[in-house]
Amino acid sequence: MSKQKEELEHRLKLRNIKLSDYDDIREIMVTIYKDQGGAWSRQELKNQIRAFPEGQICIEDNGKVVAAALSLVVDYTKFGDNHTYDQITGFGKFDTHDNDGDTLYGTDVFVHQEYRGMRLGRRLYDARKELCENLNLRSIIAGGRIPGYSKYADQMTPRKYIDLVKSKEIFDSVLSFQLANEFHVRKVITKYLPEDTDSRAYATLLEWINIYYEKDEKLIGNKKSIVRLGLVQWKMRRFNNVDDLMQQVEFFVDTISGYKSDFCLFPEFFNAPLLAEFNDMDASEAIRNVADYTDEIISRMRDLALSYNVNIIAGSMPEYDGKKLRNVSYLCRRDGTTDKQYKLHITPDEQAYWGLQGGNGIKVFDTDAGKIGILICYDVEFPELGRILAEQEMDILFVPFWTDTKNAYLRVNTCAKARAVENECYVAITGSVGNLPRVENMDIQYSQAAIYSPSDFSFPHDATVAQASENAETTIVADVDLDLLTKQRKAGSVRNLDQRRLDLYSIQWKKKK
Repeated sequence: MSKQKEELEHRLKLRNIKLSDYDDIREIMVTIYKDQGGAWSRQELKNQIRAFPEGQICIEDNGKVVAAALSLVVDYTKFGDNHTYDQITGFGKFDTHDNDGDTLYGTDVFVHQEYRGMRLGRRLYDARKELCENLNLRSIIAGGRIPGYSKYADQMTPRKYIDLVKSKEIFDSVLSFQLANEFHVRKVITKYLPEDTDSRAYATLLEWINIYYEKDEKLIGNKKSIVRLGLVQWKMRRFNNVDDLMQQVEFFVDTISGYKSDFCLFPEFFNAPLLAEFNDMDASEAIRNVADYTDEIISRMRDLALSYNVNIIAGSMPEYDGKKLRNVSYLCRRDGTTDKQYKLHITPDEQAYWGLQGGNGIKVFDTDAGKIGILICYDVEFPELGRILAEQEMDILFVPFWTDTKNAYLRVNTCAKARAVENECYVAITGSVGNLPRVENMDIQYSQAAIYSPSDFSFPHDATVAQASENAETTIVADVDLDLLTKQRKAGSVRNLDQRRLDLYSIQWKKKK
C-alpha cells in the first residue's frame, strides 16, 4: 500500500475532548453556528472540560477533530421544563454541572461539513446514551432547534409542525435526526435560544429514557459484553457491473446496520456474478479479470463500514498481483481501517480450474467488539488453525464459505460447530444460494447460515445461537455474550482450552523460510 493511500485512509477514534482540540472545534462551530453566536471561546471550552470531562466527546480522523458533542449532568428538578439554554448551561460555563444530578443534559452536537453523510452524529448520540447508562442516570434531555419551522411559521403552530415531522410529512434537519435516534418530544418551549430566528425562538424539549436506570453501573469505554452479529445469506444473481453489485451490498449493510449490529458478514466469492462478463474466456483467465475489481469493491466496502457504523467482513474475493492468484477476505472496520486474511488451504477444484494459491499467515484481529478470526471455507476444516487463533484469545470466528452441494456444506458446517466447542468461542458462517447458469465452476450454490456457541449450560442447548432457512436469501441478526466465554473458560463443565495436555502435545506455527 502506497504512502499516499495510507494518508487518505480514515482513522476514526471516539474519545474525550482535550483543550488542545480547541482550534478544530472552533473551525466547525464558526461555520455551523455563524448565525447563532459562533464558537465557544477557549476559556469556555476549558471550563466545560474542567466541569465534566467525561461528557465532552469528540470523533477524530487522523488526529483532527471532525465532530463533537458536549453535555453536563444536572439535577433537573432545579430547572424544570421551562428553562433556557443559557440558564441550564450557566451561560456556557457549565457551573451548573452537578455530580449528584440525575439527568444528562445535551448542549451541542456538531459535525464538520465535509463529514456529513457519514452518520457521525449518530455515533455521538450513541456515545451519550452509553455514558448515560454507565453513570446510571435517569435520562438524556436536550433542547432541540427546529430550523425548518421558519418556512411554515405563517401556516401552522409549532405543535402542528412537530406532528408533521413525526409523521414524516415534513423533514427537519435537526428534529428528524433526533426522533430517528429514539428521542421523544416532551413539550415545546419558547425563548430557549432567542437568537435562533430559523426556529422563531421555539425549541423542542427532547428526552431519551434510560431503561437500565439503577441497574447498570459500568463506566464508558469498557469492553463490549453483548455483541450483535449480522450474517448475509447472499443470492447469486447476474449483475451488469460493479455498481449493480454494490447496490445490493449496500442494501444488506443498511439492513444489518439498522439493527445496530457490530458485524456484517458476507459469503466467500460473493462477487462471483461478475464472472459472467468474461464468459468467453477460460475459467482461469476470467477469475483474474474479476480480481481487477477487488480494490474498488474494498474501497467502497470501507466507505460503507464508516457510513453505516458496522464492521464488515467482506466475504472473500480473488486477488491477483501478476504472479499469484489468491483468495482473500477483508475486514473493513468502522473506524476506517482495514485488514485481510488469505485463504490458506486451496481445494483441488479451485487449483485445477483457477490456479489459486494459498496464503502463508494467520492472525487474530482486534476490533471494537472483541477479538476475531477469519477462516475462509475449506480452512475451517483444519482444526489446527482454529486452535492457533484460540491461543491468541479469539472471541468470534467468522467463516465465509461457498459450497455447491449439501455434502460440501455439511463438511463446513460440522467443522464450524466443532471449532466452537473445542475452542470455546462463537463461530459465524454464511454462504451463497441460487444459481449462476453458464458461469463455469460457480453454477450452483447451497447454504444455511448459522451462529454456533460452546456447548454448556450458559449457551443454547444445541449450541446453535441462530440458524437461517436453507437456500433462501435472508439475514441472521443475533446477540452473543462475550462474558459467557470468560465464564466458560474459567468454570465450564469441561474446559477444553485450559485442560489440554500440553505436557504431551502442542501446535506450533512454522515460520516460512
